Amino acid sequence: MLPTTRILIVDDEEIVRESLSDWLATDGYAVETANDGPSALKRLAQGPWSILLVDLKMPGMDGLAVLEAARKLQPDVTVVMITAFATVETAVKAMKLGAYDYIVKPFDPEELSLLMQKVVAQQAVVRENAMLRKALRKGFEFHDITSASPSMQQALELARAAAQTASTVLILGESGTGKEVLARAIHAESTRKGPFVPVSCAALPDTLLESELFGHERGAFTGALTRRKGNFEAAHGGTLFLDEIGDISAKLQLDLLRVLEERKFTRVGGTEQVEVDVRIIAATNRNLQEAVSEGRFREDLFYRLNVIPITLPPLRSRREDLPGLVDSLLDRLSVEMKRPIEGVTREAMALLVSYPFPGNVRELRNLLERAMVVSPGPLIGPADLSIPVGVSQSDDSLDSVERLHITRILEQSGGNVSHASRVLGIDRVTLYNKIRKYQLRAPK
Repeated sequence: MLPTTRILIVDDEEIVRESLSDWLATDGYAVETANDGPSALKRLAQGPWSILLVDLKMPGMDGLAVLEAARKLQPDVTVVMITAFATVETAVKAMKLGAYDYIVKPFDPEELSLLMQKVVAQQAVVRENAMLRKALRKGFEFHDITSASPSMQQALELARAAAQTASTVLILGESGTGKEVLARAIHAESTRKGPFVPVSCAALPDTLLESELFGHERGAFTGALTRRKGNFEAAHGGTLFLDEIGDISAKLQLDLLRVLEERKFTRVGGTEQVEVDVRIIAATNRNLQEAVSEGRFREDLFYRLNVIPITLPPLRSRREDLPGLVDSLLDRLSVEMKRPIEGVTREAMALLVSYPFPGNVRELRNLLERAMVVSPGPLIGPADLSIPVGVSQSDDSLDSVERLHITRILEQSGGNVSHASRVLGIDRVTLYNKIRKYQLRAPK
């Protein structure tokens, strides 16, 4: 227990205030009391408090109203409700408003002491996570991406240099490493004032992708009732991000090469040449040099795209970034899900650091989102994380852990590869490759 832990007891009954104050002072806490909600909030506004013990039933301003106001005044304060009416309804309502827990009158001093110790221990973890985040910010930063990993810092340094040019950039890396995030950062840090237009080249059939990229004239094909501008025109003056570029057909490879060389193209079904000022950033999780040697990707297009190659390292090779990534993702998810989560426990962080993350940052986000749904308290623990327990950090065991995790997700998905790939944070092609690699039972 830290000597700086300050506890404010809010209860309209003097005997309750005195009893609680005596017990907690004996444990070494700095304790003060207030006899109603307004006076408690006045005290709260005058300085930081660690814990509020608030009676649920008080005349005038009740405990739930105090809880709501207290969270606005000091979002970091931990609120524990006091009640003689322990019902599921009141407990759930208090938890939804941000209460940490509740205790029932008459009090058990030992139970109270253990609860306070638990609160203080979790607050220490939150402070430690904040310190780790602060330390991480001392690393290299590009736009809103920060890293303490040497390999990631090298990629960010190259991205910063690339942002100041108009050259084509090719971002390489496994699925889920954040290739689109980096592409957006390069665009944001560049001098280009036009829009950022992302296109997934693997998401559409060849004919639809051609129309998506270059647009079409009226009557170009069945259903083309009007002229439609494509992504190249939409990105004029800005950046066109071509994700999964390694999946495009030979015809589209040739069409794209011509646009890169001539800076103009023809809409599908048209004859008019359209000139564009577009910066291309492409990305792939495939080995394009290998594809070139095997004749599956044009060599001339590869060299056009590979002007500034940037390789993003997988999450398992930059574990020093995990604490900062976890904090950042939890901040965003807390806003999106409207559920305040203060961080993860020391044990949960150790489990995260030791896990190989085959789906990289995307899988980390999915895992934390699921954990926030099932976690009962303000801190995510190991039991809330849907990953194998006892994972070794040695590289020799990563394949076996990944195999186990993929097997379990496939079983939970009933063999549905599309659903399993979404849960894992990887695309279906990558998942099929891993199924073959680990010789797993073919999905039904």
